[in-house]
Amino acid sequence: MSLIVSGWNNGSPNNETGAGYGIMISKKDRDKHFRREWEFVEIELEHDEVITVRLSSSFWRNCSELRSSKIGKWMLQRGFAPWPKNNSPKFELIPVSERRFKLVPLP
Repeated sequence: MSLIVSGWNNGSPNNETGAGYGIMISKKDRDKHFRREWEFVEIELEHDEVITVRLSSSFWRNCSELRSSKIGKWMLQRGFAPWPKNNSPKFELIPVSERRFKLVPLP
């Protein structure tokens, strides 16, 4: 069962380095697919690239984003970022195995 996630930025992302970007996960999906004991997850991007994203302590409070300059760089290279205000791109986040997910653009 996959999750639908949205592009996220911190309000002033760096469009060269990708810093300040990530993906937003609903709290319902976070609670269903992520475990509190995990310190990080792995995200598969295209071309077999796998990145490690640390789960911050705020991930379990009110900030359920996976933040990574590598996700930001990927979004910039693919033309998903930057995006118009209130129109962030949507992606599918597919559980692959324990602590590992694949990020796929939605058509």
